[in-house]
Amino acid sequence: MKKVIVVGGGPAGLMAADVLCGAGVSVDVYDAMPSVGRKFLLAGKGGLNLTHSEPADIFVTRFGARRGQIESLLATFGAAQVRDWAKTLGVDTFVGTSGRVFPTDMKAAPLLRAWLHRLRYPETGQAACFHMRHRWTGWQSDGAACTQLKFETPGGKVTAQADAVVLALGGSSWARLGSDGAWVPLLAQRGVAVAPLLPSNCGFDVAGGWSEHFTSRFAGQPFKLVAIQFTNAQGQRFERRGEFVATATGVEGSLIYAASSLLRDDIAKKGDATFYLDLLPDFSTERVLSEVTHPRGSRSLSSHLKSRLGIDGIKAAILYELLSRADVADAPKLAAAIKALPIRLVATRPIDEAISSAGGVPFEAMDRGLMLGALPGVFCAGEMLDWEAPTGGYLLTACLASGKQAGLGVLKFLKAGG
Repeated sequence: MKKVIVVGGGPAGLMAADVLCGAGVSVDVYDAMPSVGRKFLLAGKGGLNLTHSEPADIFVTRFGARRGQIESLLATFGAAQVRDWAKTLGVDTFVGTSGRVFPTDMKAAPLLRAWLHRLRYPETGQAACFHMRHRWTGWQSDGAACTQLKFETPGGKVTAQADAVVLALGGSSWARLGSDGAWVPLLAQRGVAVAPLLPSNCGFDVAGGWSEHFTSRFAGQPFKLVAIQFTNAQGQRFERRGEFVATATGVEGSLIYAASSLLRDDIAKKGDATFYLDLLPDFSTERVLSEVTHPRGSRSLSSHLKSRLGIDGIKAAILYELLSRADVADAPKLAAAIKALPIRLVATRPIDEAISSAGGVPFEAMDRGLMLGALPGVFCAGEMLDWEAPTGGYLLTACLASGKQAGLGVLKFLKAGG
């Protein structure tokens, strides 16, 4: 019987194991953590966003420069297949108001338990064997075959050998859950090119930081019903409504994450990036100016903005934080700022705080089955590949799809005599 080692017990690794076990292959899953799926469970803490229901031709546009490569993966295992797969595990799904797809109970744990039960006790196929607290540290020796691996365990060093290997080691965000990027030098030593790991779906620091007053009162508070607009150095324009959160040092949240790759790359190129915040996207510029200039009598400006435009709380605070007294007192300048307040960012937050990471193993280093050209018999899947996507189910769907593709790639390799 052929044997395959899967290193990494996240969604991509488990999906590869699922494909292989179902085909009757002996699979050993190794993971550095005490249990598998830790990031998967944490990501689902507020409701597991499995995928997105939008049409496939729109779905594939969420993967930026890697659209072509991810689109080929999704052709085999896309959003519809994710929902079908969950159904086979006894988990029904529903489409939320935003188009995102969730399990009916919103929880990750029941789905993961059902998945692991199928891997350990399959009705057909081969059971997977799990090895926890096994941290992959490379190959058995410098000249060892690429399918001869070594691991560090609480009991000491161990070695393992297989007919093929699937690496699904994650990126470099949330290191406490196992994704620490320690695999990068191991692959580089074997001649595999790896694009630098960068924060994605991340927060940013604002220029100069917030004032102590703003931070003490509004850090952690959301900007709701707003829009942002950003044009990068190459002329790419981002414009979207949504919400985000003020942090102690800057901004984060879904709207910021959606633009994070453009913002991050502009900061890397020129040292900063400025987006424009529209506090009232449902109001025209003319209407805002009309309301700001409306006679306010003895009322304070703050009371006037609240009664005429509904601007109070953090929305009012950001105006006073970033505008000079003279600009606040100048009605046209104040109205313009309400519709397009410049927010200058100077740094991403550390990668370990990011939801995901960009960079990793380029698709050009692998064949269509995700096997490394430099290491025959070694396949890669998941977030360790060089791609990124916004939150909304896109990340998990592509991770699952890449695991599926790697599993199928291994089967083809083994059938060919690998």
